[in-house]
Amino acid sequence: MESPAPTRAPNKMGRIPVLEYHLIGDHDALYSRTREHFRADLEDAYRRGYRPVTLAQVLDKNFSDVPVGMSPVVVVFDDASPGQFSYIEKNGKLEIDPTSGVGIWLDFARSHPGWKNRAVFCLLNGAAAGHNFFGDNVKFGGQKKEWRFPKVKWLADNGFELCDHTVWHAMLNKYSDAVVQEQIARNAMAIDSAVPGYRIRSMALPYGIWPKNRQLAWQGSWRDPKTGKVHSYHFEAVMEVAGGPTRSPYDPAFDPHHVTRVQAVGNDIRDELDKLDRTNTRFVR
Repeated sequence: MESPAPTRAPNKMGRIPVLEYHLIGDHDALYSRTREHFRADLEDAYRRGYRPVTLAQVLDKNFSDVPVGMSPVVVVFDDASPGQFSYIEKNGKLEIDPTSGVGIWLDFARSHPGWKNRAVFCLLNGAAAGHNFFGDNVKFGGQKKEWRFPKVKWLADNGFELCDHTVWHAMLNKYSDAVVQEQIARNAMAIDSAVPGYRIRSMALPYGIWPKNRQLAWQGSWRDPKTGKVHSYHFEAVMEVAGGPTRSPYDPAFDPHHVTRVQAVGNDIRDELDKLDRTNTRFVR
């Protein structure tokens, strides 16, 4: 398939859609998208002239992966569930499940020139029901515990971005400042255990809910009571749950601590992309 010819005039003050996915599976629901609809979303974005970038690229104003006349889109996966990234074991070797979100992405990229490995995975490392670095128990998607860290490292090694989402999706406004910082810092520590030295630049608010002390969403520290060591974190961006396409980093009103998103619910993505086209307000390189 050839890339559509760029036809839009540059608009670096336009909005950038940040698409928010959760479960990828068999049913459509508030927090679930079928595999067919996920692929259809990618097809629609590609046809409209969108190309994927990470949130880090947006922060750096690095849109080199987007051809002139086209637009960036940020695709974000929250909660690290097995349906997003799963392995299949064949003859002692691991293969990426082609029906998982990552498998669908890779297959799509093979037939769509310019669609690169640029998406954001907002990770949980200690949540229930398999939301633990994409599965920690075979009863959740047949995923083995020892596959968890290799999955996280594979993502980082292959162009995807890793994002903090707390240890177990805590509703941060219900907890003390100390617990909020522990939830965020310990998740960052787990990501570092999988990918030593990885620079985490963003976090996504569980449920879109802020802690009482908002600044703790992007900056804080936690002292490990066992070792006495202090673990600090500092993120440049915080993602909310909704709010529509986010502002351009060239816009003086852009606030990286309030990155708004479009949820993959019903026709919301299509409607928002339609609106950007109709009002001529989309970011164009």
